[in-house]
Amino acid sequence: MLQDGICDTTDILNSVPPKKTIHADTIDLSDKSLQVDISDALSEKDKVKFTVHTKTTLPEFQKPDNLVVRQHEEFVWLHDRFEENEEYAGYIIPPCPPRPDFDASREKLQKLGEGEGNMTREEFNKMKQELEAEYLATFKKTVAMHEMFLTRLAHHPVFRNDHNLRVFLEYDQDLCVRGKNKMEMFGGLVKSFSKTTDEYYLSATVKDVNDFFDQEMTFLQTYHHNLKEATRLADRQTSKHKDVADSYIKISTNLLQLATTDTGKLERFLTKIAETFEKLRKVEGRVASDEDLKLSDTLRYYMRDTAAAKRLLFRRLKALHEYESANRALEKARAKNKDVHAALEVAEAEQAQTEACEKFEQMSDKGKEELMDFKTRRVAAFKKNLIELTELEIKHAKSHAELLKKCLSVLREE
Repeated sequence: MLQDGICDTTDILNSVPPKKTIHADTIDLSDKSLQVDISDALSEKDKVKFTVHTKTTLPEFQKPDNLVVRQHEEFVWLHDRFEENEEYAGYIIPPCPPRPDFDASREKLQKLGEGEGNMTREEFNKMKQELEAEYLATFKKTVAMHEMFLTRLAHHPVFRNDHNLRVFLEYDQDLCVRGKNKMEMFGGLVKSFSKTTDEYYLSATVKDVNDFFDQEMTFLQTYHHNLKEATRLADRQTSKHKDVADSYIKISTNLLQLATTDTGKLERFLTKIAETFEKLRKVEGRVASDEDLKLSDTLRYYMRDTAAAKRLLFRRLKALHEYESANRALEKARAKNKDVHAALEVAEAEQAQTEACEKFEQMSDKGKEELMDFKTRRVAAFKKNLIELTELEIKHAKSHAELLKKCLSVLREE
């Protein structure tokens, strides 16, 4: 327990069934042969344990129904297996779910406990409810993002057959995956910097003669930048709605305190206004929650998915660079004298050129399919979630206006 009676956030959410917030329209749910969901989750002090439930009719699985417990590091491990597999170079790898981060909510709860003496008991309880609801929403979103990652893999016609995915879904013991230490994190940072440098080099030196991929690269660069800025602004808007809700708590509390100083008509007048602000606070909190889910989360997810699509294009550019290098090596080998060693070198260069050509063409074919599917998914997701957000905004605006009308009606009768 935290001081001054605030519940530890571990106690708040122990074994809370996760709310389904996945954007189901972004994946093909018509195929029921492999279904994956997170049926339960347990929040502990430094980690979240996800209970992954799998139902399948695929013969590759040992059982038709499986339950395993996984931590975030094991999701990262699975994502890295796909990223590092050359067979999947021509595909968009579903983005890794973000690391669970409840530090901000815990810190707010801690500060609330420390500042309890500076507010009334009623105001304290309302603030506590707000923060616990915020923590719960963050928890459920975290669960949903991890479930989305698995669902994307399970419904992909190629990824669903991956051996590592079956191990993740079937093996009922710990996968013995640990978090990275400081040296490994530093090494990953250096590797990431090197990869970024390679991408800039490829973009500057390799000219893509295919108009489709060239236009996609230009589009995704701009699209990712716009998504990042839109996400920042959406988060800011959501934060402002939460600030308004917090302000309503203080206004309501102060009006109730003021009402106690005078009895009669003024007391009833102020009490009714205080009650209205409390109801408005709940409406404003729902507005913030809906905007966070339907707008911010959608933008944030497709910002990561766009980054995954860009990585596919850079892998294709790398394959194109290797193909062009193989062509130059073959020309160089053929230009040499016609001796035995030169003939052998030409044969090896021809083999390398053929393999590079096949790899590049396969990546181009698969990459085009993946990018077209990516467009279909994101358009459907944005359309669905923006329509739902608009409907919710209208609903909340009507509730807001109705509360004010009722309040004015009652006050006029006093």
